[in-house]
Amino acid sequence: MGHAEPVEASLFSRLGNRRDSSTSLRSARNDSLLRPRLPKSRGLVALIALFAALLGACGEKGGSTTTRTSGVLRTKGGVEMVLLPGGAFEMGSDTKEEVDEPRHRVCVSSFYMDRQEVTQEEYERLVGKNPSMWKEKRNPVEQIRWTQAAAYCNARSREEGLRPAYDLATLECDFTADGYRLPTEAEWEYACRAGTKTAYPFGNDPARLGLHAWFKENALRSPQPVAQKLPNPWGLYDMHGNVWEWCNDFYQEDSYRRSPEKDPRGPEKGETRVLRGGSWNSRASQCRSSYRDQEYPDFKDVCFAADRHGFIGFRCVRSCRASEKPASPEAAQSR
Repeated sequence: MGHAEPVEASLFSRLGNRRDSSTSLRSARNDSLLRPRLPKSRGLVALIALFAALLGACGEKGGSTTTRTSGVLRTKGGVEMVLLPGGAFEMGSDTKEEVDEPRHRVCVSSFYMDRQEVTQEEYERLVGKNPSMWKEKRNPVEQIRWTQAAAYCNARSREEGLRPAYDLATLECDFTADGYRLPTEAEWEYACRAGTKTAYPFGNDPARLGLHAWFKENALRSPQPVAQKLPNPWGLYDMHGNVWEWCNDFYQEDSYRRSPEKDPRGPEKGETRVLRGGSWNSRASQCRSSYRDQEYPDFKDVCFAADRHGFIGFRCVRSCRASEKPASPEAAQSR
């Protein structure tokens, strides 16, 4: 045990986990039961706390592609984002069963992150088509390849007059670009933890996960509309469950042991890319803040031709420009 296995192609087959080689991937395989829903308004408390620290700390120049509405950044295309101040945190866990997530100190710079997973409505508005299996405009877009997510990031950047981050010929990411990109694995976990050190932002008790996530025990075997559950302390929805989220990094089981402390960007090359957060088909343990998974960018696994059951989606980030003054790390980690 200890390294990731592939997101499965069939919900009702290939039961049981497999961890038989360094290139095998994790499976998110589960059933579902209930569908509790909670009002979005309960996320306002978390947003107020975060943006009390951020207000006025990251000024925008004239002609910016974002505006602030009730403490949330809204892009020109109408997507809500949260500005996360940089800081240090303990990435990974002390879970002995997961050898690919040893705890280590990481520092990340300030960045913006989508408040929600990219929805089918937003993806189709910009790209012109919807590849999802579970068609519903407020659901997260799924059946998304890593390359499709990168292409969406570039299209969104061009729409807002920003410099695209991805070279779609080489799939390399230019981190100096001011456009949108997928989060690094470190950025994703930093945002998910929201200043906490427990297995989940709400603590260590998986019995509480149903209040915060659509997963095995409550999702009725399909993804659900975004932002129906409680957000994390920084106002981000669905960081646990609903759909797995692509990260920019290549996956390697032992990458944490060699990564730099400041703004790690993962291995320089690899066959698979990192997935984070769990899905509607995941067990509670797979939705932990530190849990790592992986998949081929274009689903090239000989067993899995595509994400046929709608497990994988994404959200975007954008680096905080040098002209913007970030809030203090202490403000971000006050919880």
